[in-house]
Amino acid sequence: MPLSFISELTASIPRHSESGLELCEHIDHWFQEHPQHREEAYELLRSFLLKMRTENASDLDLGAPGCNGFAWMRVYQVKKPIPEYGKFSYAETTAIILSWLSKYQKKILYVSRSVDFSINIEEDGMRHRFRTTVYFDQLFPAINFRRINETIFPLEALSIPKPILDRMDLRYEKVGLVLVTGITGSGKSTTLDSIIDMNNRNNQSHIVIIAHPIEYVHESRLSIVRHREVGIDVNSFQEGAIQALRQDPDIIMVGEMRDPKTISTVLEITDSGHKTFTTLHTSSAIDSIHRIVAEFPSEEQDRIRNRLADVLTVIMSQKLVPTVDNKIVLAKEILSVDSSVQAAIRNKNIGEIYQMMIEGRKMGMITLEQDLQRLYKSGIITNRTALNYANNKSRIMQLLSSPV
Repeated sequence: MPLSFISELTASIPRHSESGLELCEHIDHWFQEHPQHREEAYELLRSFLLKMRTENASDLDLGAPGCNGFAWMRVYQVKKPIPEYGKFSYAETTAIILSWLSKYQKKILYVSRSVDFSINIEEDGMRHRFRTTVYFDQLFPAINFRRINETIFPLEALSIPKPILDRMDLRYEKVGLVLVTGITGSGKSTTLDSIIDMNNRNNQSHIVIIAHPIEYVHESRLSIVRHREVGIDVNSFQEGAIQALRQDPDIIMVGEMRDPKTISTVLEITDSGHKTFTTLHTSSAIDSIHRIVAEFPSEEQDRIRNRLADVLTVIMSQKLVPTVDNKIVLAKEILSVDSSVQAAIRNKNIGEIYQMMIEGRKMGMITLEQDLQRLYKSGIITNRTALNYANNKSRIMQLLSSPV
């Protein structure tokens, strides 16, 4: 599906402006003189985004040498090119990408070499929302769109035990830190949205969401829900969390703990008597505790360890694993913090926590290996999948060979 104006555009590009910021600035100026062509480029990419829904794709990638001229989609964790959409030159993909950026977004891209934002597309009375990142790959702009689910999964559909659901619900616990962890693309944001939705429907409260970018937009129901996007409504996660304390919140959701300042702020706002939800890029509950402590200099680690033990209530680490019918299912590890876990964190005996999760089923705890065993015994995933996605290989082999 080549752009009708690509020959004219390509001929206008000076030899010294065939890549990098020079190419972007030239095309941007060219669009100002030919607004109808910018609209064509915009509509072409819009059509690709609408097709993501019919293809059940989670991601769309376009642009720069890495894509080899094709649009790529990820469907059930498999990313592949879509040749039927056409093959594009670097000038074409640059034009298509720039047609979606505002003046402010282009300014950030040119300075920081990356920009993140969210977009809405209206079609047949429905709103489709996407998380977007634009960045450079070998001097050419590239773009990724992550499709945001139009509906919220009920927490019960995620097979989260009731004792853990209660700890996530403001009705039953007014304070405490809940961590949802996992690698990129493991569904952390989807789980957080389900938690927020549950509290929005169950509690008369004030919920402040600080994210970069804002993904699912929650309609205020029993609760007031505020959405503050980093870079637009607030300068940083840290500033947003501190400012939230002056906004009479009951629940504060911080999209991600990316650095020691944000981690320290999250611990502080939780310790001040709020219920806080956030995410971390770790693959297990134990790794999450280690990661938080290790972000700080050695002389501060005892203080952080004690503070974390005081405020932490739940860690849910999750992975999306392929099923036998080529779809995906959530596998999770859940730690519910009690006095024994608190003592293990304070006394640097974090390695003991894995055994506590094994023995903590009545409290809703489960190790990732136990959940993978459940999925395997239910015929949802294969033996090989369970082995591949486990954190503890020796433990999963024991569980898979056991009769129960």
